[in-house]
Amino acid sequence: MHRTLVTLLSLLGLFLHLGAQAAGVKAVRIWPSPEYSRVALEFDTGVGYKYFSLRAPHRLVLDMEGVEAEAILAALGDKVSAQDPYISGIRVARNRPGVTRMVVELKNEIRPQVFSLKAVEDYGFRVVMDLYPARVDVRDPSPSQDRADAGREPEPAAAAVSGRGKDAAGPAASGYVRLVTVAIDAGHGGEDPGAKGANGSLEKDITLSIARRLKAMIDQQANMRAYLTRDGDYFIPLHERVNKARRVQADLFVSVHADAFIKPHARGSSVFALSEKGATSAAAKWLAKRENEADLIGGVNIDVQDVYLKQTLIDLSQTAQIADSLKLGKAVLDQLGEINRLHKAHVEQAGFAVLKAPDIPSILVETAFISNPEEEKRLNDEAYQDKMAAAIVDGIRRYFEKNPPMARNRATQTF
Repeated sequence: MHRTLVTLLSLLGLFLHLGAQAAGVKAVRIWPSPEYSRVALEFDTGVGYKYFSLRAPHRLVLDMEGVEAEAILAALGDKVSAQDPYISGIRVARNRPGVTRMVVELKNEIRPQVFSLKAVEDYGFRVVMDLYPARVDVRDPSPSQDRADAGREPEPAAAAVSGRGKDAAGPAASGYVRLVTVAIDAGHGGEDPGAKGANGSLEKDITLSIARRLKAMIDQQANMRAYLTRDGDYFIPLHERVNKARRVQADLFVSVHADAFIKPHARGSSVFALSEKGATSAAAKWLAKRENEADLIGGVNIDVQDVYLKQTLIDLSQTAQIADSLKLGKAVLDQLGEINRLHKAHVEQAGFAVLKAPDIPSILVETAFISNPEEEKRLNDEAYQDKMAAAIVDGIRRYFEKNPPMARNRATQTF
């Protein structure tokens, strides 16, 4: 009787063990970027895990319960790129019964953030590994771009930012015109695709393409430079986009998006600014909610809090920022109206998290509706992307003609 009971208990333990291995691997994605590399493991159910780091050589080890090693190996394939700044390879094997071990081989010492995400929209349960370089604070922007921008000397010019007259940029009595920095934010990226077009286009791809063209055009302007918050297909949390703009002392912040709506006939360009008192329309409120959910979809480690952003709306300079943002938005919207139908003829306002820098005029440009098949086709046309970028540049120039930037340390002599 005792032996029979032991046998039954052993069988029960075996069945429970097999049942615990029900987690199916839906996908494995690797997102390299200059700032950090992300490995996202997606499952059809929750997975328990532990992790630790090793040195000589540098490795990050992740132990997962109830996951078959073969499933992860099949999903990984050749996803690790030789150009990845931080990952040199990934090994996966069965560590012990019921536990699969993933070893991420690293090119340098890293500062890992490992966290889990609940299922949201098209994604299942995710375990995310964000690998930041140990030598740089995780809140720093891209070291390579910042160093290049910081070392760039302003171009001497006899005219103003717009090039339309010597007084357009408001040169000081000393004969100097200040270098103007515009932060350009390509919406979404990486794990967060943004809106999806009827023919399969992804918002994150279109916004990055337009943002790059916009940067190139701004960099061609006298006394202006542009800074991209992202220059590749990777995810950046909303608050970090704001922080990056502030670290490069941006004078303006322009977030580029491609709108979507539940009805495919919606069309036109829009410009939005921040609101302290609620949205100016139901549509603006809906859009702000959808855009603010980017962090849920892209995946943010909630253990890393951003105190600055939480205090933003009570900052006394916020009212002035919004007033300037509305002026900037109006100038850009007028130029967009020259190349596309406007969804609304005025700048709308809502509580967009990405527009909350208290000291930087900030706008969000919805270039067109990617959910509209006709506009989706135009958004994928390179010539139209150039027109869109040029219209935004013209709007920025017109804004500065009427609102010269205040004096700062960086300046260029005009004579």
